[in-house]
Amino acid sequence: MDVSKRILPPNPKAAAIVALGFTLVLYLVELLDVILPGDFTHGGILSRQASGIDGVLWAPLLHAGWSHLFSNTVPVLVFSFLAMAAGIGRWAVVTAIIWAVSGLGVWLVGPANAYTVGASGLAFGWLAYLLVRGIFHRSFGQIVVAVVLLGVWSGMLWGLLPGNPGISWQGHLFGALAGVLAAWLTSRGERTKARKVEPGNLGA
Repeated sequence: MDVSKRILPPNPKAAAIVALGFTLVLYLVELLDVILPGDFTHGGILSRQASGIDGVLWAPLLHAGWSHLFSNTVPVLVFSFLAMAAGIGRWAVVTAIIWAVSGLGVWLVGPANAYTVGASGLAFGWLAYLLVRGIFHRSFGQIVVAVVLLGVWSGMLWGLLPGNPGISWQGHLFGALAGVLAAWLTSRGERTKARKVEPGNLGA
């Protein structure tokens, strides 16, 4: 099968270990936040403050309590696993794009005097990536999976809109936009690579 049209990871066991391992890190960080003095949320993104831009690196690992983490757990597990359909290496690239773009977006337009934390930006990014990759790859199977995901998690779309106090719609929106960007960049790279190996284009 063309790797760009895969629906499930080529090595499901390894992908599951990565998804579970990342989620476990989130739980360990939250546990440390409970046990240790101080408030880890102050390591999040403080918008438009030079001292808060380093939160772009840490915000997805931090949560505002167990309920916040619980609400992100299933989407993180499911979306991260499915996003490894092109391999763990490709997933790492996609995740890095979403992590950086969503975080910088929050830093630029997020609420003033408030720390933004949570992995929901990643979850929205992975979901958006899964929703549009089938279009870029012209894969009917991926489009069907995207429709199912959209149906199951359609309520997440409300998180893209302002109006819910305490919810970073900016993180969700920029996460989703970053997911679309990641899908476009990776699919473009795959098409470029495919053209280079077409008959007549082989290098010595």
